[in-house]
Amino acid sequence: MSANTAAAATELDQAGLYDVAERTLPGAGLGGYSLPEDVRFVIHKGQGSRVQSTDGRWYVDYVGGAGANIIGHCHPVVVEAIQRQAEQGLHFFGTLNETAIELSDLLVSSIPCAEKIIFTTTGSEATSYAMRMARAYTGKDKILKFEGAYHGNHDYASFSQFPTGPANYPVATSDSGGVPHVLGETMMVAPYNDLEATAQIVREHKDEIAAIIVEPVQRIIFPVEGFLQGLRKLCDDNGIVLIFDEVVTGFRLALGGAQEYFGVTPDLATYGKIVGGGGPLGAVGGKAEILDKTNPRNKGKADYAYINGTLHGNPIAAAAGMATIRELQKPGAYETLRQKTEAWRAACQKVLDDNGVPAIAVGEASFLQFLFMGGRPKNQLDILDSDMAAMRKLDTEMLRRGVYTLPGVRRFMSLVNTDEDLQVTVDALDGACKAL
Repeated sequence: MSANTAAAATELDQAGLYDVAERTLPGAGLGGYSLPEDVRFVIHKGQGSRVQSTDGRWYVDYVGGAGANIIGHCHPVVVEAIQRQAEQGLHFFGTLNETAIELSDLLVSSIPCAEKIIFTTTGSEATSYAMRMARAYTGKDKILKFEGAYHGNHDYASFSQFPTGPANYPVATSDSGGVPHVLGETMMVAPYNDLEATAQIVREHKDEIAAIIVEPVQRIIFPVEGFLQGLRKLCDDNGIVLIFDEVVTGFRLALGGAQEYFGVTPDLATYGKIVGGGGPLGAVGGKAEILDKTNPRNKGKADYAYINGTLHGNPIAAAAGMATIRELQKPGAYETLRQKTEAWRAACQKVLDDNGVPAIAVGEASFLQFLFMGGRPKNQLDILDSDMAAMRKLDTEMLRRGVYTLPGVRRFMSLVNTDEDLQVTVDALDGACKAL
């Protein structure tokens, strides 16, 4: 693109930008999501708890960068940290940089299971490496995951992420074209929150299973009492690595993530986005004896687990991540998140009830969603049995009224959401209910 063309592109209105997107991006999207055409918009900037579209409209933002923006957009301490680091260098490779080392120390001191960590670029990369390390450590090949769990975009994660019905447990079926069928032989699936079914699978395949990987909170579904504790015992009793996918729960449920919140310590835990303050950074933390399988001095050994990435330990993202975590270390941060979330849940439930809408406002810690069902879900099949079309329609109607969510997808509270945001949300929900 020439300089003149680039300059002209910045002057396009929202319709013009979509014309370009339709021509250059598949589905005019940046990945797995594309808003309905009658409510879609292009983000110009984010500030605090809101995002502004290119046509000047502000939206209350509950997407929050897929949960990464827990202290809001453009937080002054994060912006300052990025600017300060930018003056020292945007990117290095192949040799340690001081900012990455400082963040590694902060992560090890904050994550209960982390005796050591490795850096990655994304959460998807983190789960892929965690699986690789578990296989290298145990000498076994298979990974057991849970139906409906999302562990990223790589081939090994692309099984039973978006089920349309119950699986033939433990047979794994891919949700994506282009994934080699042979990989299904290395992946197994169990129903989330069903410890008995999981234990039966483990009993039958314990000599093949390298790891059990689990989202401690599977999208909006919280674990039933004893489920995570039961997984810990199953792994201990059968020589299996327990992996917590904390890409979403890490530093969001608590400073120590789901491990602290639920009181269960895995062998490995994976992280993304939030450890980089929303920047290109992820991590795997865990037992030193497992992490040491990636030690580059061990190249050539049979159990060496290769990791490498040009952006691993990126100093800009590391600076942003440290600034974010230090804000979360301040007294009262998580209590504030819980209070805001409960206020949201109570206020929204009242609107739903007053309008006679048969839905529940689910909210715990800082997770939020509307579900058209009678009680809190225990697994993905409960979600599938709910009125998902009505849920997406309600969310879409709220989009029309200035509340940014991805229709049908959970949302997140941030520390900077205000009482005014809640009022906008309540008013939008009331209008959306009436539109239904």
